[in-house]
Amino acid sequence: MAQGPVNPEEQVVIAEEVNHVRLITLNRPRQLNVISVDVVSLLAKYLENWENDDDAELILIKGAGRAFSAGGDLKMFYDGRKIEDSCLEVAYRMYWLCYHHHTYKKTQVALVNGICMGGGASLMVPMKFSVVTEKTVFAMPEASIGFHTDCSFTYILPRLPGYLGDYLALTGARLNGKELIALGLATHFVPSEKLPDLENRLISLNSGDKNSVKSVIEEFSVDVQPDEDSILHKQSIIDKCFCKESVEEIIKSFGTEGSVEGNEWIVPVVKGLKRSSPIGLKITLRSIREGRKQTLPECLKREFRLTVNILRAKISGDVYEGIRALTVDKDNYPKWDPPTLDEVDGEKVDAVFQPFKEELELQIPANEECRWDGKYENTDYPSLKATA
Repeated sequence: MAQGPVNPEEQVVIAEEVNHVRLITLNRPRQLNVISVDVVSLLAKYLENWENDDDAELILIKGAGRAFSAGGDLKMFYDGRKIEDSCLEVAYRMYWLCYHHHTYKKTQVALVNGICMGGGASLMVPMKFSVVTEKTVFAMPEASIGFHTDCSFTYILPRLPGYLGDYLALTGARLNGKELIALGLATHFVPSEKLPDLENRLISLNSGDKNSVKSVIEEFSVDVQPDEDSILHKQSIIDKCFCKESVEEIIKSFGTEGSVEGNEWIVPVVKGLKRSSPIGLKITLRSIREGRKQTLPECLKREFRLTVNILRAKISGDVYEGIRALTVDKDNYPKWDPPTLDEVDGEKVDAVFQPFKEELELQIPANEECRWDGKYENTDYPSLKATA
């Protein structure tokens, strides 16, 4: 086993080495395994070392407790909001980590048995194999608190069918394990009670051969289809409304559809959109739309700029107000600046998208093979068509 501190329960990341297998456990269960500065640094260190280690062939990643990872440590950002450039290093490290996951040379398996949101989802979706269960919950809720869809998901979400990615980014809607399988955001569905046995079998396999790993996972996996009330069966309405050019048009169109009998599910979603940060929604929609036409490195560089500018409160402090209302005071009554969509200054939105000086940009290679390249087209998902 890998050496570590005397008390392993205090480690935010536990790394184990068993012959040719390397196992990472995100170990902040009481905080739903949120991603802190230490977590990013440790993940980056272990993954880089193992990628260059000929003895390491298979990487397994899981979360302790009832979560895989609930994303970034919001309180960390809130507490550091007045420290100049406190966000820069952790943001840079996180985006390099995202890129590393997409282009990793060794076989990786994510075992996702619980909450998987925001940046935490970047530790699942890009993997060669991502195993989900009936307890898996996925969401990208950043826009609602004044942030933006990040960690490579402006590259991933626009490549889902139609405008489903726009819907997920703006509403923060949740997907379960069955839906993740149908969309290709996960590769295998394994009942949660079988997950420990699968983990043990993968460790005993002691190999990173992709075909062998796939065969082992398939021994435990089951075929699943989205439930009857799944959002995936609402594609035509989502496409009709979320193809609009502006957030205002999307909400208006979606609200109109919600008044039609049988579309009652829309009403609480529209209410949620109206409660969300106006500037967060505006930035997110533009970022998702740009991501449709960009490469992974281009998306990551843009997301990095947005992250730094938002955390620096370049045009608004909404992200800190959103975190305050959600996790600090927990009053769930944020006071947005500006308070309405029509008061959002388009020139200010433009400002957070402007490139930095070259030396401050995210420095990642422009071309390197990743799991999502060329595999998914916007309107052609065989797995989803099978559910129609």
